[in-house]
Amino acid sequence: MSTTFQLDTATSRANPTPAPMKRLTIPAIRQRKKDGVTAQPVVMLTAYTARQAQLLDAHCDLLLVGDSLGQVIYGLPSSVPVTLDMMAAHGAAVVRGSYHAAVVVDMPFGAYEASPVQAFESASRLLKETGCAAVKLEGGEAMAETVAFLTARGIPVMGHVGLTPQAVNVLGGYNARGRSDAEAAKIVGDARALSDAGAFAIVIEGVVEPIAIAITQAVPCPTIGIGASAQCDGQVLVTEDMLGMFERVPRFVKIYDNIAETISNAAARYAGEVRDRSFPGIEQTYQPK
Repeated sequence: MSTTFQLDTATSRANPTPAPMKRLTIPAIRQRKKDGVTAQPVVMLTAYTARQAQLLDAHCDLLLVGDSLGQVIYGLPSSVPVTLDMMAAHGAAVVRGSYHAAVVVDMPFGAYEASPVQAFESASRLLKETGCAAVKLEGGEAMAETVAFLTARGIPVMGHVGLTPQAVNVLGGYNARGRSDAEAAKIVGDARALSDAGAFAIVIEGVVEPIAIAITQAVPCPTIGIGASAQCDGQVLVTEDMLGMFERVPRFVKIYDNIAETISNAAARYAGEVRDRSFPGIEQTYQPK
């Protein structure tokens, strides 16, 4: 039986309780697209912690434990330094904190590119240690053999084409891809190769809109856009970007709230009460039963 989570007021920690809800499966996500049409778009957000997963889970079809945690959680300059250990730890936390969405974990740079066998070793470790439903890897036609190898061995794979952040050193930055005819044709070809290899869905990031539309029309699996097109079969954003946790976000991000300001204001009020000694004592805050 699946689980949901409630806050135990005695401990303020999440405790699982039985709930009659089954977690979404990868085949169910794949089947959202029928005859080239996705009637119900796929909703995906990133999550890195158990509590974040609890808050997002009911609203999402997929939770992505993205290697963007390198920048978002660890303050790294890119996702390149992210390790398999980091992805496993955060992936397990997100699975523990969710009960409805299917959880996908990013394969970090250096964990899958050398060979399909290396990719299987890394992916199988993530599935075993986290309980996630699938892994995601970047790259197009060059990764098609690896995608086929993994899917044939029971590991669902989400592809990722267009702007691939792990290749930032080759790309020379995070600029939109596909502005030339040759690059546009390559990105569409990459997506087709991944789909043919068995990817259950493909993230399309940072491409000019006609490319995203062409890919969505060309492949039978769902496409999930990020800075691509509203015509994709679904969308994903980095949750912290969407919530306004950072002053600088990609231009395509719609900011739905300003959580950074909320946190800063709350911390300022707390600091003020401590410094002027107006902070409430235990008799004012703790009421034993």
